Amino acid sequence: MRADHPFLHYSESVFVRQPFRTLKGIAGGYIAYPIAESREKRSVRPKIDELRRHYRLEMAPRRAIAHDRLVKILEFAGARVPYYRDLFASLQFDVAKVREDVRYLNDLPYLTKDVIREQGQRLLSAPLEQTRHYACKTGGSTGLSCTIFYDQDAADYSSAVTFYARERVGKLRHRSELHFACRFPDQVVPEWPSREDFKCFAMNRSNIFFDRIDDEGLEEMWQTLKRRKPYLAHSHPSTMYALACYVQRKYGGGNAFAVFESSGELLEPHAREMIAKALRCRVIDRYGLAELGVMAYELNGHESGFQILESEGWPESRLLEGNQDGAHELVFTGFRNRLMPLIRYATGDLAKVEERPNGLFLTQVVGRIHDVVPINGVAHPTHHIQDMLDHRVGGIQEFQIDLRTEPPTLRIVLEPWANQDETTAKLKHFWQDAFTIAYVGHDDFVRVGSRAKFRHVVTA
Repeated sequence: MRADHPFLHYSESVFVRQPFRTLKGIAGGYIAYPIAESREKRSVRPKIDELRRHYRLEMAPRRAIAHDRLVKILEFAGARVPYYRDLFASLQFDVAKVREDVRYLNDLPYLTKDVIREQGQRLLSAPLEQTRHYACKTGGSTGLSCTIFYDQDAADYSSAVTFYARERVGKLRHRSELHFACRFPDQVVPEWPSREDFKCFAMNRSNIFFDRIDDEGLEEMWQTLKRRKPYLAHSHPSTMYALACYVQRKYGGGNAFAVFESSGELLEPHAREMIAKALRCRVIDRYGLAELGVMAYELNGHESGFQILESEGWPESRLLEGNQDGAHELVFTGFRNRLMPLIRYATGDLAKVEERPNGLFLTQVVGRIHDVVPINGVAHPTHHIQDMLDHRVGGIQEFQIDLRTEPPTLRIVLEPWANQDETTAKLKHFWQDAFTIAYVGHDDFVRVGSRAKFRHVVTA
């Protein structure tokens, strides 16, 4: 049976009604999820329980646990990872001093994406072929992209953190969630049921696939949301902000879900206000990155602050030299990923770490902003273009779109093995003559702002 069979559409209309919606959620969350976890050889639920116990503690014991985990990941990296073994030796760095006084951590240099790309395999504690692993490519919004490898334990902790954080805002197992995802133009209708179908059932999740955010695309999103009525909707804030403006303009507002979870780029105050007002929902922000997973979340709502999940990493913020605004860059040492430990990783995002009696919090957050690019008269979000280049074109290290030219210029840095003619043919297949294509080196990208920061889209 194909996934677009009328019977499945009818079933969807039945299972969005009560009590069938709750019964489906209970069956998926409490029966199918443990089965899926076992079949996939994963261990997520015990880690969720661990997180619950951790955050029931007062701040002092939580801070002590984080300090101990910091020392242990330093000991592990110094013994098992070639890059850190050599670095510690060259600096005569003694991990035992960090146990006595965490300020000795400052003796280590910051890790950057440049170092990750340069060191490659030397940042791994074991050969990839010897361990189950997951590759995750960074988005490139705060520097040129690189690939991070997670081991199984780190991937399970990442899933557990997302589950726990959503649980804190009321998204329990029996309540559904909806995720906005890229729709590819050559995407075929799959057979049903598939592995992905069972995964979505077990997680009580569905997807909205979209490739445009003009009125036609936004209306399709809105009707899908109204039909499915999820408890939580998750997307980039730029996408949800566009939807909120559209719903406010056309319908005077409306409600289709209880919680909007923002991620992937900066949630600006005016966007938060419009989304909450037009879509009549709670707006929850989270901070995550491909390198480490979710590291901060509004666990008790926006008013209570942007809480750092210190169970997962040691946060720092360094004052940027020469910045007249007193901006700080966010730095993390991850605790969970022993395949590729990241120690004092400079994220490129601007935020300050503030310690309060009940936890650590992010303040003065300035993060990634995804732009909208017109392609053949249709508005497309940058993250859709990036997904297309990564998953349909391939062979591209980095890209930039210059909207100052007519038509816009698409600058591309190819992988050494990629072919210009084949890449051009694929680009024209998907987007015809929407761009002037320029194959360049990294130094040919336009840098913007006082910090010469890389942006995928250049407008001025």
